[in-house]
Amino acid sequence: MKLFYGEIEGSQVTINDEEQQHIVKVLRMKNGEEIHVTDGKGSLASGKLLIEGKKANMEVDTIKTDFPNFNPKLHIAIAPTKNIDRIEFFVEKAVEMGISEITILQTEKTERKNINIDKLRKQSISASKQSLRFHFPIINDLTKITDFLKNTSPQNTFVAHCHENLERTDLNHIPVMEQVTFLIGPEGDFSEKEISYLAQHNIKAVSLGNQRLRTETAGIFVAAWNYNKMI
Repeated sequence: MKLFYGEIEGSQVTINDEEQQHIVKVLRMKNGEEIHVTDGKGSLASGKLLIEGKKANMEVDTIKTDFPNFNPKLHIAIAPTKNIDRIEFFVEKAVEMGISEITILQTEKTERKNINIDKLRKQSISASKQSLRFHFPIINDLTKITDFLKNTSPQNTFVAHCHENLERTDLNHIPVMEQVTFLIGPEGDFSEKEISYLAQHNIKAVSLGNQRLRTETAGIFVAAWNYNKMI
């Protein structure tokens, strides 16, 4: 399936401008080729490609709007790594495994303060198309941990940290929920002050196993754990 991103409103389909350039200049597709366009909101249009100069449109054959979203929904709030390539890798793999939402988390030990969120969103769209997702995940801006907690429910929010002297629940003991949120810290982990702050807000701590995982590895591990529970 040649899947592209665009807007679908009623019977009208508009292919994203960057996607049009990719179709015409990079892929060099021809008139009449079969293409598919998703709006990332659960709709999929199928039809034939129409090339007009440098513009790419489509002759719509069918539009489906009833594709189900992933369940359970997973939201990971993750601190950015110093090497941004590692977070980009996490985003790609987590999107492929059906994550619903990602927040880039600012913590005490976060070294990287400037994040190109637009680039992460583009990578998310690319990974969604690659894995034939018709519901794209939300990629939120860099958010302070204190602000993040203002909009979270402690009943389904967990923090993964490496402080072995503090009480933690094994990840596999967490029951299946419709929505679940995980906080994952930076290189060097959350500070004890932050862990205490999270505990005061009734955020439960979990262990991801005996090995100490890199930030991006922990994120991918949780995404895979949730992927295994999807229906």
